[in-house]
Amino acid sequence: MADALIAITVLWGFIFIYAVMATMDFGAGFWSMIYINREKTKATNIANRYLSPTWEVTNTFIVALVVAVYSLFPNAAYTLGTILIIPGSIILLLLALRSAFLVFSNIAIEYKKPLTYISGIAGILIPGLLISVLPISHGEFVDYRNGVANLNLYRLFTSPNVYAFIGFAISSTLFLSSLLLADYSKASNEMEAYRVYLRDGKILGPISLLMAFVIMLTLRNDAEWLYNRMMDDLPLLLISVGFFLIIGIGLYAPFSFQKSVKGMPRLSVIAVTIQYLIASYVYGKAHLPYIIYPNVTIHSAFTDPNSFRAVFITYIIGFAILFPGFIYFWSLFMNDKRYLRQKGK
Repeated sequence: MADALIAITVLWGFIFIYAVMATMDFGAGFWSMIYINREKTKATNIANRYLSPTWEVTNTFIVALVVAVYSLFPNAAYTLGTILIIPGSIILLLLALRSAFLVFSNIAIEYKKPLTYISGIAGILIPGLLISVLPISHGEFVDYRNGVANLNLYRLFTSPNVYAFIGFAISSTLFLSSLLLADYSKASNEMEAYRVYLRDGKILGPISLLMAFVIMLTLRNDAEWLYNRMMDDLPLLLISVGFFLIIGIGLYAPFSFQKSVKGMPRLSVIAVTIQYLIASYVYGKAHLPYIIYPNVTIHSAFTDPNSFRAVFITYIIGFAILFPGFIYFWSLFMNDKRYLRQKGK
């Protein structure tokens, strides 16, 4: 039992890291598309400067996530692969399309705008499709015929709860990315872009919070078992909402540590990360022990204990090597003045 909990915690950690990094990455691609014709603000330059070194790093985590599912919960991998064959294939296609077009948009300059539009649209669709895995795992849309799980697409795409999740994914993607790009613009001393992204964050923050409430309202009808379990940790959910006030302070603060610049976007970035961490913990705890409700649990899907220990040791060694590199990369990315202040890129 302890091994299965450790394994699902590792998997949850991969999911959370990828969710935060990918939403910022996908959102930056969308903002690059939106502001491509507003050269004076340099908002697209900032978004592209952020995208250039980070989208490859972000993709490493989705590889780690897939490997973790197949190595730690092989019995769940078959069921997940069966029911996610259609949405999963669309996600992979969009990821490949976005990655290819991001590369070509920096090479084929004469086609830069259409390539940027396609990669931006693909990038905003991916989070909505990725998050649809969560309501699918609630079990309401999975039918079993002769012991084989099948996804009921009609029930899936007529469920208000699914659209609430999709709306939350898209609004959160744009919200988190606007906060990070505001912080990055400020570090780059691009004040026009900073004001644009700070404004976007002020608009999208309340929308994201509203979509979170809509998820809870619709969850009560579609997956009452999960809703009731989440309500058992209501104090943590309220703390999560409380962090939204700190986000607001960062967005609306009439003061800053830098003269003549209002707002503290880095405070908002830190607060929103903690907020999502608490909310995802409550959701994950309520979901246990089910991977797919009610037939696939972490215990029934768990790998052989000896295999788990070997895989777990491999992950520990791998992250001991890679994690300092990620920290160093991020510190260079946010503090290298030559990269931050480059012009015309």
